[in-house]
Amino acid sequence: MSCAETIADYAFRSLGYGERLLPRSDFTLCQHFVLIGSGLFWNVYFGIMALCSGFFLAIVVALGKASANPWLRKPAEWFILLFRGTPFFIQCFFAYFAFLSLKSQYAFFDAFTSAWLGAVIVLFLNTSAYSGEIFYGALRSIPKGDIEAADAYGLSGWHRFRRITFPTMLRLGWPAYTNEAIFLFHTTTLVFFSGFPARQQAGDALYYASYFADKTFNPFIPYPILAFYFILLTLCIIGVYTVIGRRLNRHLPQERRAKFKLRPQLIR
Repeated sequence: MSCAETIADYAFRSLGYGERLLPRSDFTLCQHFVLIGSGLFWNVYFGIMALCSGFFLAIVVALGKASANPWLRKPAEWFILLFRGTPFFIQCFFAYFAFLSLKSQYAFFDAFTSAWLGAVIVLFLNTSAYSGEIFYGALRSIPKGDIEAADAYGLSGWHRFRRITFPTMLRLGWPAYTNEAIFLFHTTTLVFFSGFPARQQAGDALYYASYFADKTFNPFIPYPILAFYFILLTLCIIGVYTVIGRRLNRHLPQERRAKFKLRPQLIR
């Protein structure tokens, strides 16, 4: 099988299109790249969906934790403690079997046992807790002078939050939030190995890399390819978030603009 035929057969296999049977022997380098790259669609989907939805909940959680009202502060603190204090593996297992139990009682929950929805919900809650703590720290770091200047201009309530508090919180928390986005995309590789099953062998990038490693007993080809794909994905995330960060800091003098520093987390 030529590389062009491999691309035609397996480029979108993880999405349910193309050849259903996986290659069984005589694996080529092209098959490694194409199938692992096909699985990357799921990782990108999980990451984008969780980030886009989790950003808004993270803001709410951060504001709740910073509130003086205990009825708002305590739920936010417990939410952050729950999802930051337990492993992602356990969260996925618990969510999958909870949805499975609900599915037996209510047909509505049938879709929740699938990774495309159930795993996204777990990732959404997980990143909301981590991001909420990041933005809470940014809220606490807002200079008092900024708030006093807003008061002097007669800004209060929603107008002060929209014009001063929210932009400053984003600007201060953006470098740490960028690292959280990178780590979230790395975490997506655990979805099909934690609780939500891969149906019809349509898994993510790690799923196909593990398949090749198990069949060939040689992990030194598929896993470096997987790492290569995620390095490219990480560079794309850094590029997008750097552009947004520059936009957030556009009003500051050049020497005061926050420099992005990549600090990979070995343990979350």
